[in-house]
Amino acid sequence: MKRISLIVAAVTLLCLQSCGQRVESQQESDDLTEVVVSQQTVPLKRYAYRVWYSETMRIPLAVSWYLTGNHVSGSYKRKGVAFHPDSAVSNPVTTFDYMQSGYSRGHMCPSGDNKWSQRAQEESFLMTNICPQNSKLNGGDWNDLEMLCRTWAKRYDRVYIVCGPILRGDTHKTIGRERRRRVTVPEAFYKVVLRTGKNPAAIGFVYENNGSSQPMREAVRTVDEIERMTGFNFFSALPDDVERRIEAKASLSDW
Repeated sequence: MKRISLIVAAVTLLCLQSCGQRVESQQESDDLTEVVVSQQTVPLKRYAYRVWYSETMRIPLAVSWYLTGNHVSGSYKRKGVAFHPDSAVSNPVTTFDYMQSGYSRGHMCPSGDNKWSQRAQEESFLMTNICPQNSKLNGGDWNDLEMLCRTWAKRYDRVYIVCGPILRGDTHKTIGRERRRRVTVPEAFYKVVLRTGKNPAAIGFVYENNGSSQPMREAVRTVDEIERMTGFNFFSALPDDVERRIEAKASLSDW
């Protein structure tokens, strides 16, 4: 029986390799999606992504996930899926907190990255994955970046992504009709993307949370720059020399 089990394991491994799939432990994936945050947050682990949620600001400060070429398509689309509060936090945000605010309910881990699983799709609509986002940004430049990340996932087989709000200063605009249910409006949003393998690279982007058009090349930042803006540490599981090298440089032409 033991010999048969070993044979089955070997055949499975050969099948994965012959199909071009990367054999990677769940622990490695978890390590590369880890974010070291500087504020007090509630860490939440979902089926397809991870969240560091601020209960005082009532928005996620960081959302991370990995996206594979197999995850960019599927039959589980957003039609019929409603935004819904997250019972895992106190004082959950609801869609009513966004009513007549002028802001879209902006996904951090996007619906379009979760069509591969019904559970993943439904969990992407939890309000702990949502920030108030300018509607032009939400449907324009931010959406363009999301689609580009899917292109990269197909090109490189897998990319690691972290995104969230950039909060400048001590006071921020808020939305919501009830005083105790105000939701913080970010001044801008960041996204950092990592690819591993023989030619690892990382790139970051910052988009202002307003209706202005922002060419993608002008939005490019290094991961180091975004770490300074947020006070967070991304991709810390990388070897130190690799992390220092790739986080100090960002160029769209490298992708």
